[in-house]
Amino acid sequence: MMGASGGPPPDLSNAEVVDYERIEGDGRIRLKLHDGAIIEVRLEIMNILRAGNEPTTGLPSYIVQSTPLIRLVDCPKELRKPPVRPGAKDNRSLPAYG
Repeated sequence: MMGASGGPPPDLSNAEVVDYERIEGDGRIRLKLHDGAIIEVRLEIMNILRAGNEPTTGLPSYIVQSTPLIRLVDCPKELRKPPVRPGAKDNRSLPAYG
């Protein structure tokens, strides 16, 4: 959202959905974590709403509804554990995994 931070939240009663098109990139970033794992994060845009204009600047105010999509790309072998059998009380791993 553009505008001054810390002010009152925008009034969404008259907000309108704004269509958009991607003009650059695919929104993915790869991050190497300190434990050695590599993850890929992409922001999935659900909706963009125009919620009027900021009273102090007159600029349009936008609300972006989004969710992050996270994918494990690679991880060190020492971070891996065998999968646990669903519903197992003794935490035994699945056959052929240890």
